[in-house]
Amino acid sequence: MDLPRTDVPAAGPKGRAYESPDVRALLAEPHGTHREVPRARQVFVNRNLRMNRIDAVGFDMDYTLAIYHLRQLETLAFQMTLARMISVMGYPPALGALQYDPEFVIRGLVVDKLHGNIFKMDRHNHVGRCYHGRRELPFDELKRLYRDEKIHLSLPRFAWIDTLFALPEACLFALVIELLEGLGRTVDYARLYDDIREAIDTVHRDGTLKAEVKKELPRYLVKDAELGPALHKLRSGGKKLFVLTNSLWDYTDAVMSYVLDGVLPEYPSWRNYFDAVITGAAKPAFFAERRPLYEVGPGGELAEGPAALERGRFYQGGDLPTLERLLGIGGDRILYVGDHIYGDILRSKKSSLWRTCMIVQELEDELAWLERNQAPLAELSRLEDLRVRVEDELALHRAALNQLDRRIDREAPTPEERDRLEQERRRDKAELEALRRAQRDANARIEELQLGVEGGFNRYWGLTFKEGNENSRFGEQIEDYACLYTSRVSNFVFYSPMQYFRSPRAAMPHERAALARISPWGDEHGAPVAGDRPSKASKASR
Repeated sequence: MDLPRTDVPAAGPKGRAYESPDVRALLAEPHGTHREVPRARQVFVNRNLRMNRIDAVGFDMDYTLAIYHLRQLETLAFQMTLARMISVMGYPPALGALQYDPEFVIRGLVVDKLHGNIFKMDRHNHVGRCYHGRRELPFDELKRLYRDEKIHLSLPRFAWIDTLFALPEACLFALVIELLEGLGRTVDYARLYDDIREAIDTVHRDGTLKAEVKKELPRYLVKDAELGPALHKLRSGGKKLFVLTNSLWDYTDAVMSYVLDGVLPEYPSWRNYFDAVITGAAKPAFFAERRPLYEVGPGGELAEGPAALERGRFYQGGDLPTLERLLGIGGDRILYVGDHIYGDILRSKKSSLWRTCMIVQELEDELAWLERNQAPLAELSRLEDLRVRVEDELALHRAALNQLDRRIDREAPTPEERDRLEQERRRDKAELEALRRAQRDANARIEELQLGVEGGFNRYWGLTFKEGNENSRFGEQIEDYACLYTSRVSNFVFYSPMQYFRSPRAAMPHERAALARISPWGDEHGAPVAGDRPSKASKASR
């Protein structure tokens, strides 16, 4: 017969219970099942967020709850847009031979409608690389066009490719320019882009693209087995869940049924997971304008002004204050999860106190690539540290040589003293030349390693979240506007619904260089607003 345990955990020194042997043992072997979260599936943190203070979690659908097979969907959108441009807008049939190039387009690019270029910027809005068609612009041409002006993405001249939906239009813009100019034709770049934009908007708006997706859902949609358990885990933590999507009810029902129906026996229908489903939300207007909310009937008919939100029903339209009122929850007690920086993240942050999580599907491939390239990355880090030391030593040697030259030329030393100084100068010059060779070779090797890592991932644009040694503009916006970011919604299955997601505390360069960081982890603070500048230190989930 097992007797109840009567031993009491040993206390640590007074005032230092964290040094208790029992506490150390508990931390070494955590209670319950513990799973090491693969890095590609982690939730990354820009701002502290206590999940026990979140009462409701809302989700976008497309590219958030519903993850697409990107190449198949983008190719479909590309082909349908191209077909409309030829059949309706009068573009030459020769364009029909164009093939979608998925490697050429990533999120975070900018279309310049004045010069017909596509470029990528760093976080300081400096253009790092640029293509006309698929021809990379030489540095001199890039410098002439972009280094003497400030890039303002709000200008009509520029189009910001910040959604996965927008990738086919950027690719088509480059390919059409490449083809038509190769035939000797003059291209009106602004008109071309506007025509592409109108054509792709039409195939989305009139339902023709979504109709094709609905015909072959397994071809276009990823069925993530962990999505249902992740949503169930959030519900088990007492969170209300809701869907807030721009897609209309019929497409939402078809997609979500395929993704979630029958995954868990407790939820025979996908609608059982959610306390409210808002379709046709027209984000970002949902966050900034007042619009009526309708209840959607069985046949799609709309009834205005529902008094409450009921599980299992569809709603359409509405606005942020109405949703908060009907949920009975508002402000920073709501976490919204989406994939679109402007429509889902930035606008919600400007208009509300909602906390935000961005789904960045590209994270998994990029993290996997970086993990496979740990050896060159380690060498790159070592060489960059060495280069700093070499440059410091070069500066010291130049100063010492200048001082020797002055003493020899101006102080009229004795012959013996001059011989000694000349010998010292020869030695310093030889050391200086050795340092210069080391600097040249280190710079060459660093450039080789950087090109290998970045170019191996994407030969046109490099890493999505970097531009040279800086964060890319896209990475910077994620850092500015998303409290959390991760590669898919199902990653929440690895975390407690009461998780405290901690971000590294903001640190200045002198603190990062210190042997021991001052307060390395952030503490409690209010929800951020647009324009906040979060830490630029490395961020990971805790």
